Amino acid sequence: MDQEAVVMNIIVNAGEARSLCFEALALAKKQELDQARELLNQAKACLNQAHLTQTQLIEADEGEGKVKMTLVMVHAQDHLMTTILAHEMATEMVSLHERLSGK
Repeated sequence: MDQEAVVMNIIVNAGEARSLCFEALALAKKQELDQARELLNQAKACLNQAHLTQTQLIEADEGEGKVKMTLVMVHAQDHLMTTILAHEMATEMVSLHERLSGK
């Protein structure tokens, strides 16, 4: 397993998902709720890819410290976790916009 590729996969997918979440929020503020939901779905697909990569990394480690932990790996994990939270919050906020608009 190429650790650099793993780290980049997590960072790129988490970063794309984060951008999509904030684009979805901007659309929701303009009442473009269907488009906002679509962007949240795209963000979820990116998060799923990043999470799959993370899961493969965890499986390779087997809880035995087989995978070398570096600062950039910690950075990638941080990106993923904060983006998961951003997605959850954006989803809730879009739902609130939908409810307030009567959709």
